[in-house]
Amino acid sequence: MNIVTSPKICLVPKLSGLGGMVSFQHKLAKGFQKRGIEVCYDLNEKSYDAVLVIGGSRHLDQLWRANRKKIPVIQRLDGMNWLHRLQRSSLRHFLRAEYGNLILRTIRNRLASKIVYQSNFVLDWWNSVFGIQDKPFTVIYNGVDLDEYSPNGNEEHPEDHIRLLIVEGNIMGGYEWGLDNAIQLAMMLSDQQRVAYSHIELVIVGRVAQELRSRYDKYISELRYDTRISLKWYGVVSQDKIPGIDRSAHLFYSSDVNPACPNSVIEALACGVPVVAFDTGALPELVSNDAGRVVAYGGDPWKLELPDIPSLAEAALEILNHQGKFRKAARMRAEKIFSLDAMVEHYLEILLG
Repeated sequence: MNIVTSPKICLVPKLSGLGGMVSFQHKLAKGFQKRGIEVCYDLNEKSYDAVLVIGGSRHLDQLWRANRKKIPVIQRLDGMNWLHRLQRSSLRHFLRAEYGNLILRTIRNRLASKIVYQSNFVLDWWNSVFGIQDKPFTVIYNGVDLDEYSPNGNEEHPEDHIRLLIVEGNIMGGYEWGLDNAIQLAMMLSDQQRVAYSHIELVIVGRVAQELRSRYDKYISELRYDTRISLKWYGVVSQDKIPGIDRSAHLFYSSDVNPACPNSVIEALACGVPVVAFDTGALPELVSNDAGRVVAYGGDPWKLELPDIPSLAEAALEILNHQGKFRKAARMRAEKIFSLDAMVEHYLEILLG
């Protein structure tokens, strides 16, 4: 009697906490299990059929042994650490960032049998810095549950003021810089929309140090913008709250610079919230066909030069003045490109095909 066993995939490393990789691993594991595929998180377990390395792993010896056993090792690649080279940081932070890049590069060059890049931007970045690898690769965008993240809900964006939204896991470690641009955008919108709207409400979701919150609150107050701009610090919220928060906004601002494939942008689009952003990273790939507006940065984002905020504000105003068109297009973009089921099936094809 032949015993048929279901496939088993090892996802490493086991992730916890906040961030896009954690969310990705959870959604992917759930999608695999829904299809009857077993998931494990320990390379010491036996009889798995493929390994998916989400970013990097310190267990290079175990990945090497899996390779020797002819078990496919697929690496899902994000971007690289780079902000630490531009901004002042502790020696420990600098060395950890460089060590992380070394681990990613070692797996890509020596241990991975196939590579999944999160976007064409990520593919081009790795190829330009470390060379093209002679091994199979593909690009798979992140996906989202289109039923959970949808325009359907009781939440509505306010009529008397503009609600501008930022959603990030952590706005620290160099990423605070994106908040500066958001504040400047809110101030410019406030100046241009004083008749149509009472004020601009900038909602920030994600972990932000209290010292930084206080500094921005003081900055707004000293410039006497506090009657025209309100900063709402939501902090870290549970994932199930995000769809409602998204739906309540007029506009989503992607504050990251050179992002690989930000989940928060895809989630906003799925909820019918148009996105405004600069043309860095994968954002031009994600936001198109009136799903929002992506404008020229106006300087060198790799050097964190000052961006073109007036052009960003102009794009934001266009979206605000044509909400119906842009909200419909945002949802259509998500339905066409960012289905979670399609993402899971694509990974299964790469892992088990």
